[in-house]
Amino acid sequence: MEPESGIIDLQPGNASPRRSPPINLNHYATKKSVAESMLDVALFVSNATQLKAVLEQGPSSHHYTTLVTLISMSLLLQVVIGILLMVIARLNLNEVEKQWRLNQLNNAATALVFITVVINVFITAFGAHKTGFLAARTSRTPL
Repeated sequence: MEPESGIIDLQPGNASPRRSPPINLNHYATKKSVAESMLDVALFVSNATQLKAVLEQGPSSHHYTTLVTLISMSLLLQVVIGILLMVIARLNLNEVEKQWRLNQLNNAATALVFITVVINVFITAFGAHKTGFLAARTSRTPL
């Protein structure tokens, strides 16, 4: 008897008319890759904004070269990760001969994401500061 909680039993058993269709693992993996790609795009936009802020501050700002280098590395890694995720999403997980390659690509993507996160921790630590109106307003000394 299947529980009413909506959980799909992944173990093969007696087929019943009320039983949900089996999970398509390829469809699941593709959705996971697309979601990861969307998060990658969000981080990419954030890094692009940080790069713009650093470039607006100019070379005289504190840690300019370090920040430009770290942000550029992060952006480059994110492009590589995005391409890797598109390749992963296009391969069929249900084809046994492709599973080993998909596993290797997924491991590579995970490692690159980890490196990107570490780089972004350093970017935050070195601080890409605000520019424009808000920076001028918050830098004034209080009366």
